[in-house]
Amino acid sequence: MCQPDEVSSAVSSPPVCVLGLGLIGGSLLRAAAATGRQAWGYNRSSQAVEAAVADGFDASTDLTATLRRAADTDALVVIAVPMPAVGSILEAVAEHAPDVALTDVVSIKAEVAAAIAAHGLSRRFVGGHPMAGTAESGWTAGTADLFRDAVWVVTVDDGTDPEVWRQVADLALDCGSVVVPAESREHDAAVARVSHLPHLLAEALALSGAGGGDLALGLAAGSFRDGTRVAATAPALVDAMCEGNAEALLVALDETLEVLGTAREQLADRSTSELTRAGHAARTRYEQRRRDPIVGAQPGDEGWIETFREAGRRGGVWTR
Repeated sequence: MCQPDEVSSAVSSPPVCVLGLGLIGGSLLRAAAATGRQAWGYNRSSQAVEAAVADGFDASTDLTATLRRAADTDALVVIAVPMPAVGSILEAVAEHAPDVALTDVVSIKAEVAAAIAAHGLSRRFVGGHPMAGTAESGWTAGTADLFRDAVWVVTVDDGTDPEVWRQVADLALDCGSVVVPAESREHDAAVARVSHLPHLLAEALALSGAGGGDLALGLAAGSFRDGTRVAATAPALVDAMCEGNAEALLVALDETLEVLGTAREQLADRSTSELTRAGHAARTRYEQRRRDPIVGAQPGDEGWIETFREAGRRGGVWTR
């Protein structure tokens, strides 16, 4: 349920058009509608659209009509499809709604920004990435509360339109998220470590458990369950994330393999203390992180893009 301040902010907020009604897009359509905004969505699958309509939401399988409606109402259009499908969506946007304010919720940012540029849509594009999700997928897995208290990255690349940046940040805040500004390539390097690498490690851990046979799986408890949770994600979705961010992910993976290699050598000498103490300290740092609000700068101020980037590097957040 939306909060009173969310309802009031929605009065002057643009409509929201969500392209893709899977877990993230479907949750976004629900969350945007819950704030009182006019919101509608598109999905190629009629099954997802029928389910959304049955749940009381405005959805269609007609991409052209959906985009023309967005253009006519000056809606904020959100691309919420996996990276392999982004190109075909952008072709339609370029043809039917080239001047709309545009954002996305794809888990990699530099490749999306490059695709946006290739289709001539950079002028009113600001990238986004809500750091939220579950191992499930599809419309039925969505919930309006998925983004509450989650970090939502809003990109600050060169040439970012401050008006569109505010629109994207306001949508994230209306959905209950914490807005962190970041440059696209810096975002990709960061999520390779904290989002994409964990998927690979979860898959490897799941294989290790299965390799122990039914006894090992029968004894598996919380640490195995938590460590392999994201291995339940549809493989095609994981492939799209990891392959789309291969360059940054390879750096993180190589570092981790080096850490594990060293740990193996030390374990052969009957010691794990170096890894466990360093890992414990790193986890403690995560738990004690601060989120200081960005002060003294507004979108559109002179030098605001670099100011916001630096604030994001320090863990700073944007608030209205």
